[in-house]
Amino acid sequence: MASNEHEMTQIPGSPRLLIPPMYFLVALLLMAFLHYVVPLARIIQEPYRYAGGVIMALGLALIAWAALLFRRAGTAIHPFETSSALVTRGPYRFTRNPMYLGMAGVLLGAAILIGSITPFIVIPAFMAIITERFILGEEARLEAAFGAPYLEFKSRVRRWL
Repeated sequence: MASNEHEMTQIPGSPRLLIPPMYFLVALLLMAFLHYVVPLARIIQEPYRYAGGVIMALGLALIAWAALLFRRAGTAIHPFETSSALVTRGPYRFTRNPMYLGMAGVLLGAAILIGSITPFIVIPAFMAIITERFILGEEARLEAAFGAPYLEFKSRVRRWL
């Protein structure tokens, strides 16, 4: 495989740092900001809030598992790189986007751990932005690269869950 096949291509007008982990970090910071500035109501009390830590750990494990499968397959993990393999095993049997789902899971866990209502509004916004800015383009590139096998995978596995 030529080395230029894994070079990052840019969306016109988007800086190189605008990758999903940056959106994830901003979402986490926004959740903390909303909790401290406009918490509205504490909806989850101790000890139930600690379940958020477990959910966060599960989200991180899902991200790591999916990334490991990409590495083993020798395919690109960054959203704008060219994929060389279609990964359909492991968590990809249940979701087409386990890394993004893991990020959303960490956000859910953080919201539960924080316990107030306002951080929860960040999660669907994060998922919508990730879908629009990354997933739709990734799906188009995978369809172009893999054709019928990707379309079959897409028809039987949901985008999120």
